[in-house]
Amino acid sequence: MTPIQIVKCNEQGQPVWEYPGELTEQGDNWALVVASFNVNDRDDGYFQWQYGDTFYEWYFYDRYYNVNKIFDRDTGELRGWYCNIARPARWAGDALTWDDLELDVFVYPDGDLILKDEEKFAALPLDTVEHQEALNALHEIMALAHDGTYPFDR
Repeated sequence: MTPIQIVKCNEQGQPVWEYPGELTEQGDNWALVVASFNVNDRDDGYFQWQYGDTFYEWYFYDRYYNVNKIFDRDTGELRGWYCNIARPARWAGDALTWDDLELDVFVYPDGDLILKDEEKFAALPLDTVEHQEALNALHEIMALAHDGTYPFDR
């Protein structure tokens, strides 16, 4: 495993959150990173975030999303998937960087899912092409999750 930094940026490409991870695998159009959730425990209503949960994070260089598979910090059990609609990931030195487009999907272990932040997404000043790419990504994630297709395998 190779230590890297993951940098989440807003839609304008400005960094908003950075954390360490380990690059575990990489293909021509993707990277798999393992990281620990580094924010204090909190309940967002739909999910209880836990400091120290393990995240397997798939980033794509040619897709408008990334997928985080979440495992419990104490038991190692699957807790769900958090999916960000985002511009394709890119490398900047030893940092994997991505631009968040606000729209998110949370998938529970039983396959149920919820959409998050639709209003924030609608308010972004995206051009028509990028807006459609984001919506296509949303539909792809929903289809993969519905079918239990990798990385949504249970």
